[in-house]
Amino acid sequence: MKKSLLVPVVLMVSVFVVGTSEYLIAGLLPQVAADLGVSVSTAGQAVTAYALGVVVGGPLVTIATVRLPRKGLALGLLLLFAAGNAVCAAAGSYEVLIVGRVVASLSHAAFLTLALTVTTRVVEPQRVGTAIAAVGSGFSVATLLGVPLGVLLGEDSGWRTPFAVLAVLALAVTAVLAAVLPRQDAPATSVRDEVETVLGRRVLVVIATTAVGLAATSTVFTYLAPALTEITGFGTAAVSTLLLVYGAGSLAGGLVAGRLADRSLGATVRGTFIGLSVVLAVFPFAVPWAGTAVVAVLVFGLLTSATTPVLQSLVLRHAGRAPTLAVSVNVCAFNIGIAAGSALGGGLVAVDGLRWLGLAAAALSLVALAISYAAVPRREPALVSQ
Repeated sequence: MKKSLLVPVVLMVSVFVVGTSEYLIAGLLPQVAADLGVSVSTAGQAVTAYALGVVVGGPLVTIATVRLPRKGLALGLLLLFAAGNAVCAAAGSYEVLIVGRVVASLSHAAFLTLALTVTTRVVEPQRVGTAIAAVGSGFSVATLLGVPLGVLLGEDSGWRTPFAVLAVLALAVTAVLAAVLPRQDAPATSVRDEVETVLGRRVLVVIATTAVGLAATSTVFTYLAPALTEITGFGTAAVSTLLLVYGAGSLAGGLVAGRLADRSLGATVRGTFIGLSVVLAVFPFAVPWAGTAVVAVLVFGLLTSATTPVLQSLVLRHAGRAPTLAVSVNVCAFNIGIAAGSALGGGLVAVDGLRWLGLAAAALSLVALAISYAAVPRREPALVSQ
């Protein structure tokens, strides 16, 4: 395999390992709470601690390391991630668990940012969108496969085991990445250049599009399982199967969107949000029946994951020669959007609006579409290598 193809594959596996860690603990909260002597709600703050570490720590770590050589930084971030998960696996108290989660989270946004920017340097310019989608698909596979397998392992062998496994896997991919990743000098940009780039109008517009777009998808996805059980009438096993269908659709959608972005980034951005608006608006009317619910879940999965490669490609286009902090902040915008969408969905569910979440989400998707027009004029050329 050519090194230009091998590097994105190894980075995708690395992203899979990092991505699995974020939501793994959510499926193990009862065990964690019982073992560490805290309530389930208190144990759930381990999820919040990780999210805050990503949103707050990600840009700070990115700024602090912007002038470091890329290869050494990538390896260092993976080692930091491994250390954080090792602390979680060995945690004898709730406080130590939180420390481990925060340590692991500090590498999350910075490593994903690095993985995406490094990828654009090792592939041909006309394949940047596809490569970004391939690396980003590591998160889809983490959701589809990594988290469920980790939860099963934790239920069988104790909640600490999957964190120990993640630490070992992180060390393994670090060794492989050390062998295949070519040396890359630090960017010639300064912290000031990076900050000025983030504050540029078009980059801010893309970041806003990301936050609003992810809020739209998260509003429905967070409560997808309850909707399928309470409204459609599916059993637990059927819902699990449908979530796998969603995950498979997400993986396929991201890869297809990456290829389309290489051909026409603007059209792909607009087409993705138009499609999302339609499927979300139709969702409340599809979910009461099993057949239409299955189709809606599959299409929703396809379009949800399509947002990731197109929006990251868009940030890279507008960030020019100082993309590192911009990509990191955009990664944070994904997390902010997810949190905002979950909160909005929770508020609607509290007033018996479970079935109608799709209408609110469709409105958000249309807002994201409108914002995106400021970032991608109709006649803008395709993405070029930075």
